[in-house]
Amino acid sequence: MKIGANYKRKGIWEFTVWAPLLKKVDLMTVSPVKKMIPMEKNEEGYWRASVGDLSFELLYLYRLEGDRCRPDPASHSQPKGVHGPSQVVDHDSFHWGDDDWKGIHLSQMILYELHTGTFTPEGTFDAIIPRIDDLIHLGINTIELMPVAQFPGERNWGYDGVYPFAVQNSYGGPLGLKRLMNECHRKGMAVVLDVVYNHLGPEGNYLWDFGPYFTDKYKTPWGSAINFDGAYSDGVRNFFTENALHWFVNYHVDGLRLDAVHGIVDISARPFLQELGERAADCSKKTGRRFFLIAESNLNDPKVIKPKEVGGYGMDALWCDDFHHSIHTLITGEVDGYYMDFGKISHLAESMKEGFVYSGQYSHFRKRKHGNSSRERPASQFVVFSQNHDQIGNRMVGERMSALTSFEGLKLAAGVILLSPYIPLLFMGEEYGEETPFLYFISHSDFNVIEAVREGRKEEFKDFMWKEDPSDPQSVDTFLQSKIHWEKRNKGIHAILLEFYRTLIQMRKEIPALSMLDKEKMTVRRSDEENVLCLRRWNKEDKAEVLCIFNFNTNDVTMKAFPFQWVGKWRKILDSSEDRWHGPGTLLPDSTDRMSSLSLRSQSVAAYQQEEFV
Repeated sequence: MKIGANYKRKGIWEFTVWAPLLKKVDLMTVSPVKKMIPMEKNEEGYWRASVGDLSFELLYLYRLEGDRCRPDPASHSQPKGVHGPSQVVDHDSFHWGDDDWKGIHLSQMILYELHTGTFTPEGTFDAIIPRIDDLIHLGINTIELMPVAQFPGERNWGYDGVYPFAVQNSYGGPLGLKRLMNECHRKGMAVVLDVVYNHLGPEGNYLWDFGPYFTDKYKTPWGSAINFDGAYSDGVRNFFTENALHWFVNYHVDGLRLDAVHGIVDISARPFLQELGERAADCSKKTGRRFFLIAESNLNDPKVIKPKEVGGYGMDALWCDDFHHSIHTLITGEVDGYYMDFGKISHLAESMKEGFVYSGQYSHFRKRKHGNSSRERPASQFVVFSQNHDQIGNRMVGERMSALTSFEGLKLAAGVILLSPYIPLLFMGEEYGEETPFLYFISHSDFNVIEAVREGRKEEFKDFMWKEDPSDPQSVDTFLQSKIHWEKRNKGIHAILLEFYRTLIQMRKEIPALSMLDKEKMTVRRSDEENVLCLRRWNKEDKAEVLCIFNFNTNDVTMKAFPFQWVGKWRKILDSSEDRWHGPGTLLPDSTDRMSSLSLRSQSVAAYQQEEFV
């Protein structure tokens, strides 16, 4: 069921809103003319009104039960913010120039997560466009935008959005996002959009007035749970599945990243996530373009990415937090909070082989067994990272990895992510070692909400040993501190790290053994004593193997019993300790043809390839 204000034909607009329990709903136009138009209700609880001769600048509200006036829950634009009237959007009038765009397959994506408001000084979609060429030169082929659905005020991470169909006005609104999408596709760049289907923000959330969108049966960390499986849940499901199609059809988005799906509680026989996957697949067939769904979940449950034919939800991929935690603890030494379950080289070895580290083992942090095996799921279904908005911003003072480790540690983290058999994701600024924090920020107008957020942030950090006080999320300075300094990328060691990332991405794309995402075409070995991980990868069509060596030891080490036998001649193709990478100087030979002891610099990454295939 189409909802919101949709342009039909010959100047006719159709307004549809779901309000199954209300007795009277009117469409109230606010500007440029004021009118009150009665709406008719069907048996499913949808109210409709068709109106002609309306301005494309029309502002409107719904009047409920003759007294309350509210914006459209499925508003496509909120030019005056979350408490103002909705505005119609003529999606047909935009001239798309991406008819030849065929998309990028998930397994080939190099993801780059960014926050629109802090990625540029201007904080707009249009300001991102001049930076696309630099990202392409780096090797990035997919931008992942943090949520852009309308939220209160002008600064927010986006997870407090309350109008899932509307594009944030301070970022540039619908036209700004379309211009960005058009330019990305014109230059061969895909775009994934982060969406939030597990809750709505606390300010400007008027869904309560329209219908039973929420349930008291379940609770989430962010407030009331959305009603996906109770009475009247059909209308709620339609709201969110239509939202996904809205981004695919009206904005040509290539994929959605679904925030925290563990907050979507649904015990129905046909879970919402499965239905969403089916609707996305149908849209792909109808349009001839493949649309992807990438889930975030802390359950370590492979059911999320299993096909529906074998009892799964049918999501295309999943963020792998275990991989991040394994890297982070080894490089930084932090073992507080949820990091207490990690910190050994065996954890990274397990994640490199399987995906999940915890697949039924006891978790000391959770005080129970956690997870299920992901061994059977292909590598192309896991997104891995050493940094992202959560793992940086959900720290007391928002430190990036550059504030927690040495330059050698930054290169090592990059090597693990980009030489892994999984889909890599970088967080904006990571590629050149950005040093500014990424803090949590809001711009609410409700004092009680602001105080609740402040207290909630303090409570969130109680399991960690951090001594600092969190920055005030409401302060504009907190937001301004989080803006990255793009000009650093071409200076000093920042430029060296940028080139190191570019080299790793190029290797990943051009070397067959690294470009094939296949758990079965690799072997993982570890040395607990030396804190070294070795990864051997190959491709069935091209027998040129690649051997990657990751030393997480903070001291130089000599491996006298190397875990792999050398077969044939091998040539070194990467060494982070070399002078060219501002390293301490290599201890490794340029080539070798026999098994022998290897000396490795502390916190280093190196790779060898069979010489005859180099």
